[in-house]
Amino acid sequence: MRLWCAIMRSRAADASPCRTERWFTEGACDGFTVGAVHTPGAFEDFARQVVPELQRRGVFRTEYEGGTLRDDLGLERPAAGAWRSRRHGV
Repeated sequence: MRLWCAIMRSRAADASPCRTERWFTEGACDGFTVGAVHTPGAFEDFARQVVPELQRRGVFRTEYEGGTLRDDLGLERPAAGAWRSRRHGV
C-alpha cells in the first residue's frame, strides 16, 4: 500500500493518517486493508505509529461496543438450530 510505504520512508507518523482520514471522511473509502511492506514488524509499526494518530483524530475506534465480533459487525444472532432449515450452498 503506497500510503504505508510513504510513512515508512519518511518515518513521519502523521503523514499517513492525514491522507487516510481525508479519504475516509470524504467518502472515498469505507475502510482500508493494510499490507506488510517489510517483515517482521510492519504491522506492529503500523499499530504503534499510525493507529494512535487515527484514534486521536477520532476516525479509528478505541474500543469495541459489543461483546462479540457478531455484535461489533451488527449481525443478528441466529436462533439455535437455524442452520438445519438452510439449503446447502445458500
